[in-house]
Amino acid sequence: MPAATLDEPTVRSLVTRLDALAAVRQALTALAHEQVVLPGELALALDAGEVHVKGGHLLGSRYASFKVATGFPGNAALGRQVNDGFSLVLDAATGALAATLYDSGWLTELRTGAAGALAADLLARPDATRVTLLGAGAQARFQLEALLDVRPVSEVHVWNRTPERAERFAAAVREELGLPVTVAGDVRAAVERAEIVVTTTASRAPLLHADWLQPGTHVTAMGADFPDKRELAADVLARADVVVADRVEVCARVGEVHHGLADGVLDRAAVLELADLVVGRVPGRTGADQVTVADQCGLGAYDAAIAELVLERAGL
Repeated sequence: MPAATLDEPTVRSLVTRLDALAAVRQALTALAHEQVVLPGELALALDAGEVHVKGGHLLGSRYASFKVATGFPGNAALGRQVNDGFSLVLDAATGALAATLYDSGWLTELRTGAAGALAADLLARPDATRVTLLGAGAQARFQLEALLDVRPVSEVHVWNRTPERAERFAAAVREELGLPVTVAGDVRAAVERAEIVVTTTASRAPLLHADWLQPGTHVTAMGADFPDKRELAADVLARADVVVADRVEVCARVGEVHHGLADGVLDRAAVLELADLVVGRVPGRTGADQVTVADQCGLGAYDAAIAELVLERAGL
């Protein structure tokens, strides 16, 4: 039989932010119980942009999935979207192509936002309401919207290298989400009042420093998906009372954990796995004044779980 093809509007109509949060939790629970086949990521750094291929299979699932996500900054000047992507879903029993999800990278954005919200829910103080976003692109918006599902956000501060982009982001959030948003002129000003900081940039040099963080702050770092990318200074990881990776093995190669290990400020054995927090195997935050850090590199298990949900909702 021919494989199904689902376009972006169809995919968007089938899953919500809360669905994505549940799918990420499902994937991490399976990972904690060693019920996931998780191959290594294929990442290509091209002159004009990046390509990431991630795959996964949750044991017992009907499907195995491979997701392609691309980011080409120069596309903006060409009138094309900067971030794109699609998923190939295979029948786990036969290897046949079951479906192609032409979602333009929307599922990647959605599940990444959900993973950030889950980390914040497990690690941020329960009364945390003030959020700072470093970066004002699409993922910053997904992160903020997902946070609204786990914390009663009262104010938002945003910083971006291009102030005009931060202003556009702030205006959209004020109008569409009804939240008060302040555009900060520098990173320190954005961070000093924050209770939750989310970094969503492609920075190659540290942006965030430890002495800007108030006691009790939670930091979710999303941007370091290549070994040369880095958003957190070494002193942030050195100061943190709790450091969590979505997968230590992955983050030790390409994430903020990778830099912390290289700088000698982290002990790999002390870095917790997000999956273990999800199932309650280890505690996360144990005190109101603790500084916590979640290093998120993204897992193919998330893509597999959410792709299966899409096909289930589509009746396939």
